[in-house]
Amino acid sequence: MIAADNLQAAYWAVWRNGGAPGVDGQTVMQFDAHEQAELAKLREELRSKRYRRQPARRVWIPKPGSTEKRPLGIPAVRDRTVEAALKQVLEPIFERDFAEHSYGFRPGRGCREAAKRVEELLNEGRHWCVDLDFKSYFDGTLPKVQLWSW
Repeated sequence: MIAADNLQAAYWAVWRNGGAPGVDGQTVMQFDAHEQAELAKLREELRSKRYRRQPARRVWIPKPGSTEKRPLGIPAVRDRTVEAALKQVLEPIFERDFAEHSYGFRPGRGCREAAKRVEELLNEGRHWCVDLDFKSYFDGTLPKVQLWSW
């Protein structure tokens, strides 16, 4: 995970994505100005087990089609780099074991692929859909469940 080439590739992924600064206020461009020194420092902190993730910066973003807002945590650039480095190592290991028809937060899969699968199932004669809303799941609230039939 802490190999120099893995951290470099992880940082490039963060750089391509851009994004806002975390709690430390450091932008991707500021990190980029001292990229090699920043990555060397990060690698040494990881190697010596002195790395500590900073708290995420909390912002509230509007929910589409609603007056509600949802919380979003923005990690610091260095923390996003570590997360990307971990993802590059762990994703190939676990991806092969995930359910074939699982679409959330998977490489090459998303809403379009999920909708295509639903269409295939409908064409096969399946007529039931379960819709779960996990909005407050981690607060201990039971999910809202709806059954749909065609």
